[in-house]
Amino acid sequence: MSGTVFTQTYDAIRNAADFALSAVQPGVRLGVTGLSRSGKTVFTTAMVHHLLEVTPMPVFRAAAEGRIRRARLAHQPDDDVPRFPYETYLEALTGPERNWPRSTNRIAELRIAIDYERASGWRKGPATLNLDVVDYPGEWLTDLALLEESYADWARETIAAARRPDRAAIAGPWLAALAETDAGAVADEALAERVADAFKTYLAALRAGPEAVATTPPGRFLMPGDLAGSPALTFAPLDLKGVTPASGTMAALMDRRFEAYKSRVVGPFFREHFARLDRQLVLVDVLAALDRGPAALAELETAIDRVLLAFRAGRNTLASRIFMPRIDRVLFAATKADHLHQSGHARLEAILRLLVDRAIRRTEGAGARVGTVALASVRATREAMVREGGVKLPAIVGTPEAGESIDGQVFDGLTEAAIFPGELPEQPEAVFQGAIAPGSLRFPRFRPPAPLLDAAGRAHALPHIRLDRALEFLLADRLA
Repeated sequence: MSGTVFTQTYDAIRNAADFALSAVQPGVRLGVTGLSRSGKTVFTTAMVHHLLEVTPMPVFRAAAEGRIRRARLAHQPDDDVPRFPYETYLEALTGPERNWPRSTNRIAELRIAIDYERASGWRKGPATLNLDVVDYPGEWLTDLALLEESYADWARETIAAARRPDRAAIAGPWLAALAETDAGAVADEALAERVADAFKTYLAALRAGPEAVATTPPGRFLMPGDLAGSPALTFAPLDLKGVTPASGTMAALMDRRFEAYKSRVVGPFFREHFARLDRQLVLVDVLAALDRGPAALAELETAIDRVLLAFRAGRNTLASRIFMPRIDRVLFAATKADHLHQSGHARLEAILRLLVDRAIRRTEGAGARVGTVALASVRATREAMVREGGVKLPAIVGTPEAGESIDGQVFDGLTEAAIFPGELPEQPEAVFQGAIAPGSLRFPRFRPPAPLLDAAGRAHALPHIRLDRALEFLLADRLA
C-alpha cells in the first residue's frame, strides 16, 4: 500500500471515529485565522470571555434569549496541541498595563463546553455543545497550495513575482544572490544555507514592507519554531531555466527539501488540524491595506483568494461528515472597525465583500455559506464629533499607545485623543482606482480600553463591535 493510500485510509478511519464521538457528544471545531496583524489572538480571547461570562449579546440569539445557561473551559481533545493561554491574554487586556496580547505564531487549541437549552422541536430541552477553538497563523494557510505544486512551478512563480517592478527594491539582494547561484552546480550545503537565508530575508522584507500582506510561501520560514535550522526549512527557489534538475545538483537538493517541507510540515498540519475543521473565521486587516494603496489591496485580494482555495469547503452529506468533513461556513471579518466612526462601517464591509467576491462565488457554488462582517473584537475607542476648520467631522476617541504619532504629535500612552481617521469612498470599487491616497488615513494603534466598573465595583464585559454577529453566523444553528 502506498503512503498516500495509507494516509487517506487513516484519515477516513479517524474522521469516522470523530463522527461517532460527535453523535454522543455534540461538538464543532472552529478555526480562527488571519493574515499578519489581523487580531486573531484578541478575537479568540474576547470570544471566550463573552461565552464564559454569558454576556447578553443582542444579535447572538442563544445568548440574547437566555438559552445559554453556562459555559466553562474543559480539557481539550488533542493532548499534543498547545493550549490557548486564555487567562494570560485576558490579563494582558484587562490588567493594569492594558497591553494587546502577542501575535499568533503557532497553533493552539481551547475547548469551551456550552450548556444551553434547545429552542424548539422534538429535542427541546437541556444540551451541551463542545466548541473546540483552533487558533493558527494565517500564513500557514498559504502553504496548503504547495501540496498541489511541483518545485519547478513554485520556483518559477516565486521568481517571477520577485521581479515585478513594485518589488524591485525589496527583492534586489535576494535576486542578486540568485543570479550568482548555478542550479546545475554540485550540491553544496553551505551554499544552500546562504541562498535560503537570502530568500528568508526577502520574505521578511515583504512582510514588513508596504504590502504587509505578502503571501509568498513557505509560511513557516518566518515562524519556524522547533524546525529552525532543519533541512526542511533550508531551501529556496532557483532559476531552473526550464531544465529538469539532475541528480546531485543544487536544484535537486532544493527540490528534495521542498518535497520534504510539503510532506513533513504542510501535510501533517492539513491532516491533523485543518481537514478536521467544521467552521472557519478569517480575520482581515482591510484598513491597513487601504492605507497602503491599490497595490496592497490587490495583494490582499490575492491572499484571500489563495486562503479560500485552501479550504475544503462545501455542503456536508452524511458520507462526507463521516469520512471527509467539509467546512460548511466561512466568515470573513474586517477587523479594527473601532478605528472608524460607525458611519464608515458599512463602507468597510462593502470593501471587504468586494475583496472576497471571487472567493465567495466559488465557495457558495460548492454549497458552503460565506459571510462578511466589519467588527472590533475589543473596542478601544468611542465616537464623537469634532470641529476642524469650522466643519463638524465624525471622530473616534481613544488612548493612542506611547510613541504613536499623528501630524507630528507624539502620544504618551496616557492621554486620550479625538481623531478624524478619514473617510472611505461610497463606491468600494474606487479603492482600486486610487480613491484613497497612501498614508492619508489616520489609524494610530490604540491601547485596550480601561475597564468600566458597575456600582458594586465589578468590571463590565469587554466592549466590542459586532462580535455577536460573528458568533451568530458561526454557531447559531448548533445552538438552536
